[in-house]
Amino acid sequence: MNALISDFIKERRKQLRLTQPELAQRAGVGLRFVRELEQGKESVRLDKVNQVLALFGVEVGVVKKAGE
Repeated sequence: MNALISDFIKERRKQLRLTQPELAQRAGVGLRFVRELEQGKESVRLDKVNQVLALFGVEVGVVKKAGE
């Protein structure tokens, strides 16, 4: 997984003064998922990533590569 996503989530969580358990509860995902997400685990379910990102008003999507 792209480290930028994990860094973004961790930074936003801290800015909002949320603990990992609080973020998991608000996003409707498990605590283990949040921990793995913030650690940059390479294989995660994008639907769950978007559940977490939705709390911050963003989502992961398909982006066309430059020059293609």
